[in-house]
Amino acid sequence: MTTNTEFKAWRVHALDDTYAGTDQTLHTSDLPKGEILIRVSHSSLNYKDALSASGNKAVTRSFPHTPGIDAAGEVVESATGSPAQGSPVIVTGYDLGMNTDGGFGEYIRVPAAWCVPMPTDWNARTAMIYGTAGLTAGLSIRKLLAMGATPEQGKVAVSGASGAVGSVAVELLAKLGFEVVAISGKTDHAESLIALGAAEVVDRDTLAETQKPLLKPAFANAVDTVGGSPLAELLKQIQPGGSVTCCGLVAGPALQTTVLPFILRGVNLLGIDSVEIPLADKQAVWEKLSSDWACPKTEATARDIGRAQLDSALKAFLKGRSAGKVVLDHSK
Repeated sequence: MTTNTEFKAWRVHALDDTYAGTDQTLHTSDLPKGEILIRVSHSSLNYKDALSASGNKAVTRSFPHTPGIDAAGEVVESATGSPAQGSPVIVTGYDLGMNTDGGFGEYIRVPAAWCVPMPTDWNARTAMIYGTAGLTAGLSIRKLLAMGATPEQGKVAVSGASGAVGSVAVELLAKLGFEVVAISGKTDHAESLIALGAAEVVDRDTLAETQKPLLKPAFANAVDTVGGSPLAELLKQIQPGGSVTCCGLVAGPALQTTVLPFILRGVNLLGIDSVEIPLADKQAVWEKLSSDWACPKTEATARDIGRAQLDSALKAFLKGRSAGKVVLDHSK
């Protein structure tokens, strides 16, 4: 039987031209229609959440709104029987936290097709240490491997290496035997990147804009998490036949480059979508991350916060001051 349960959510309201998030009491009857009602215990902070909380209409069209593109918890009502009531599940991507109330609330209601069963060896907190960022890093590396990337080919660059996606990519690539060059604007995080497995940490000035259409090849392959001009410069430095995955736009959505890296060196630019991909692809990466692709250093250094700390943590994303993984624990 459907019950109308009271719960807390970090709700963003539009105040003239400004946006502010506060804790608010809601009822499950306030949630959108959907087949599955989930009691959320943990969520994961992402750059897209920060955009939503700041009123970015390309992410969220109407307010008030509850952000949180990631959620992990337990099914409390199931209209389809699958996932069943009591099942632990992960929900990431699709419209969650964008225009559908997301994981910054203690309950969400979503279609059954958005739910992935929790891997056997995980709990909700562990799942949200990875979240969309970990999923994106896993998808990036899976695509590099599918293109034939091997440690023997040479160094692999990771741009935005201190960020949520980049830090997981650094540890996972190192675990798979690659020589990782971590590129970061946060020089004070060099020690932590070395601890994750980076062989070398270089300043983001390595990707400073140049007018040259090609540069000396420095990397066999790369994971780019920032987009914009740094991605254009990275493409110029890839060895013939190498690949670069692209998954972010914190440095801007525009890509101004020439065709020369592609037609003279055969460089591959590989787009990574972690939002609308088939559920089976998400589940495959979750299963890998919960087993032989596990990143214990990332798990050990993740930081937990409560809803009261969301505002400052999200603003840190927008200011480029966030590093590593931040997990929202609704019990705090």
